Amino acid sequence: MLIRDLADRGLLEDTLVVTAGEFGRTPRINNDAGRDHWPQAQSILIAGGGYPGGQVIGSTNAKAEYPTSRPISPADLNAIIYRSLGLSPDDTILDHSGRPTKLVPGGEVPPELA
Repeated sequence: MLIRDLADRGLLEDTLVVTAGEFGRTPRINNDAGRDHWPQAQSILIAGGGYPGGQVIGSTNAKAEYPTSRPISPADLNAIIYRSLGLSPDDTILDHSGRPTKLVPGGEVPPELA
């Protein structure tokens, strides 16, 4: 409903919606009938922010254990978010000691979102 409401009001192009957790979940149920943290794969939804919609980027194996195509790294996710704010992953900032460092070292916006 949020994404539809933002689109209906003409706000989605200027608003980035990101849903993500800190981990995926294990592909198997544990002994307590739950699932544990699983850092190898997870799903993240991105909508708006000037990005084209209606696509899936990347895939996992049938059990959602490991990426099989187009993995997106945490640095890539940061680059996606920063670009929607008008910043480039290659922009530099000064660290606490005054040295310049890239805003997102190693992060890239996937070409599918260009």
